Amino acid sequence: MKSKLLLLTILSLAFCIQSFGQPANDNVSGAIPITPSPEGTGCTSATFNLPFSTDGTTDSGVQGGCRLSGLDQFFTWTATETGLYFSSQSPGNPGLVVWDATGTIEIACTDTFATTTISGWNVGDNLILQIYDFEGTALSDVAFCLEAIDYIVPPPVPVTFTSSTSGTSGQYKIGAFDMNGDFLDDLVSISSDNVNIREQLPAGGFTTKNIPTSNADYVPTWSLAAADYDRNGYTDLLYGNGSGVTFMRANNTGTGFTEISGPEYVFSQRSNFIDINNDGNLDAFVCHDVAPNVYYLNDGSGNLTFNQGGLGDYPSGGNYGSIWIDYDNDRDMDMFIAKCGGETARRINQMFTNDGNENYTENAAAIGLADDMQTWSAAWGDFDGDGDMDVFVGASSGPHKLMINNNGVFADVTGASGISALTSNSTETVTFDFDNDGNLDLVSGGNILFGKGDMTFDVYPGVFPGSGAYGDLNNDGYIDAFNSGSIFINNAESNNNWIKVHTIGTISNINGIGARVEVHTNAGIKIRDVKSGDGFRYMNSLNTHIGIGTETTINSVVIYWPSGTIDTISNPDINDTLEVVEGATLSLENSLTDKLIIYPNPVKDILNVEFLELNASTIYTIFDITGKRVLNSKLQSTTIDVSNLSPGNYILRIVSGTSIQSQKFIKN
Repeated sequence: MKSKLLLLTILSLAFCIQSFGQPANDNVSGAIPITPSPEGTGCTSATFNLPFSTDGTTDSGVQGGCRLSGLDQFFTWTATETGLYFSSQSPGNPGLVVWDATGTIEIACTDTFATTTISGWNVGDNLILQIYDFEGTALSDVAFCLEAIDYIVPPPVPVTFTSSTSGTSGQYKIGAFDMNGDFLDDLVSISSDNVNIREQLPAGGFTTKNIPTSNADYVPTWSLAAADYDRNGYTDLLYGNGSGVTFMRANNTGTGFTEISGPEYVFSQRSNFIDINNDGNLDAFVCHDVAPNVYYLNDGSGNLTFNQGGLGDYPSGGNYGSIWIDYDNDRDMDMFIAKCGGETARRINQMFTNDGNENYTENAAAIGLADDMQTWSAAWGDFDGDGDMDVFVGASSGPHKLMINNNGVFADVTGASGISALTSNSTETVTFDFDNDGNLDLVSGGNILFGKGDMTFDVYPGVFPGSGAYGDLNNDGYIDAFNSGSIFINNAESNNNWIKVHTIGTISNINGIGARVEVHTNAGIKIRDVKSGDGFRYMNSLNTHIGIGTETTINSVVIYWPSGTIDTISNPDINDTLEVVEGATLSLENSLTDKLIIYPNPVKDILNVEFLELNASTIYTIFDITGKRVLNSKLQSTTIDVSNLSPGNYILRIVSGTSIQSQKFIKN
């Protein structure tokens, strides 16, 4: 018998596979030794298999900072190197948490699906390694590669963070956004029957509010989105679950929620609030993992109607990371979907381009974004400061990509960007300006890529323990992080200047979601799109945050609202918060006597336009007599087809750069 066991051991080592039997290590106290592969072995295949499905493994309840765990086992390791290279393999979706010898102090962690390097200990330290699968108790074996490496400490990070406990409770600690309408970012944690809010106080710090709810049919295992979709001044919530969607609608005092769940099966992934049909009411969109995507149209009274199809119709889904942005600068929101794995057609990323008239066309291949990679999330921002949105396409496996926007068509600039130094993968990638130098940065998992403003980045790994939610948690104008049970406060070493903008819609949705915010300084123009739901799972601040570096004045802030309204605020204060109510700054627009001529007037079908400042970025908008936007597009020629408009009085407005011109006309 002993010789047979020895033979089996030798065979398993020969195939670089180690397996474990009935676990004594189902909890921290029973942790057993594990020996990672030596440096240089490579992680092209699994080096460890754990038969979770058959060996009686349970969920210990021990939670790391990267993701809620399900089934898990514990191992001891006396560190022979200062780092570990971890690669999640098939089957299962394992992640790793590194604890100190007591199993109570977390040192580092990885998300599930991760391929990454972690560190934070010294050679000779006694450590406990927790291998965990997705939250829940689904029985699946897990496989992974674990390689000990000599971790080289990178240069000091341009911005450091001070961590402290968050004081939150609740199973899903995944939100950093304003809940009560004071525009201060709060910490939001969800349980099936409670919303735990750590409300940020104007004088600093937090106070705890727990709001009991009816038991949610579906909890946010996959994503959380937030916005005030019924316009009552308090934030409503969307829980994206593997079986369906639950809405928590806040009452008119912010003291309670109404639980709303539909009967439809939705394997939710990323969720968003967005005005899909531009009627001024926030709708909801949810990526479906195994079927066409779904969305919920708002009737204006906060009642939501389920719809499926038309915005991502691949039969078996594969839809993971939806994000709504205006990539073609035509003043309406388009939608990019970061896809998942499966057959080639299922994993090709998609772009749904909005023509401004409630029509969406999938055209990713035509504009260079139809990548067949396992993406999960993508971060959109103006990384080169030229006034349009570029995109970092994050990979949950394989290499990342950086794409530059050239007038609505994208080119791969990954090679010279520096992002190849990011060797780890993540399901979560978003963009903020962490050091307020005026250049957008990227955060992927716990790694920050500091932007230089020219499509190049410096990579700093392991700044945070893992993915999280982001907002300004002490109202100092710098972006902080909320990661599981901890907050990470930006130490603001750069002393750069900034402005925060709160958008308050009147004709548009009350949060201003879908608005384009421009900040004009002598150094150029910074742009942001107001979004609800970016990255993959977490919900970040709804406030618009812009760093301006060493600039000491702002010439103007311009808001392009979804309704078509344009507000310009001249010379706002720096290092302060600016609240902009839609339409509050409207004034008479420029005289058109010598710049805009339209004919015939009245018109039946085709309106001819003569405009002295016509260029590729010129946008026309037509409003009816009530001020509602009825047509919107780039002005591609000197004619506009108005044949589908009802008879009546209209206003044509043309925007070209800083010039805004308008004329009335009559449609027969």
